Amino acid sequence: MMMSNEIFLVSILFLGISFIVSSILKSKFTKYGKIPLANGLSGREIAEKMLQENGIYDVQVTSVKGFLSDHYNPANKTVNLSPEVYSGRSIAAAAVAAHECGHAVQHAHAYTPLVMRSKLVPAVQLSSMLVNWVLMAGLIVLAMTKNPTVLLIGIIIMSITVLFSLITLPVEFDASKRALAWLKHTNVTTSEEYPKAKDALKWAATTYVVAALAAVVTLVQYIMIYMGSRRN
Repeated sequence: MMMSNEIFLVSILFLGISFIVSSILKSKFTKYGKIPLANGLSGREIAEKMLQENGIYDVQVTSVKGFLSDHYNPANKTVNLSPEVYSGRSIAAAAVAAHECGHAVQHAHAYTPLVMRSKLVPAVQLSSMLVNWVLMAGLIVLAMTKNPTVLLIGIIIMSITVLFSLITLPVEFDASKRALAWLKHTNVTTSEEYPKAKDALKWAATTYVVAALAAVVTLVQYIMIYMGSRRN
């Protein structure tokens, strides 16, 4: 069970890293959320402008509760913005609104990683509910009977969530790339505002990188436990 202790320690390590990155992200958005955008546009207006200029007229921009709860829903074609972004007229609001519209542009162009991620959602929702219980049961069964079958099932289930995390990376990076290109090209942000918008989106992307890295490392550790049991 030495390896299970290592998994616990690694989980704590990445939890700490995730907390630090999340704290920096929140501080960045709080900071840039206090800097007014020179053009005075709100997040909603920026989102609608970006959608229209990309020839997208069937996506609705709505407001949802929560801080940094912004997301694009391909199922009902809605760009959902938090109150601070929807009504905000700041650099942070501009960056987030454009980023979420970047996902709408991806959807309109059938961007392959987004299509793949959308197809994985039902499987990920199911695996997320089962994975921890199956892995725990697998470790217990392995310790008691030396049979790694249940653990292998848990590894297969976990692989689905890891794959989802990895596919999410190009989806998020590409959405930010599209958003920043549009913000710069249309002069929605000034030369002074643009680097700040870019910095905000960089830290948002970092949270996904940490999550994906943690998922991969944890999966590898479980695989090592399984392989070790096969040699014994």
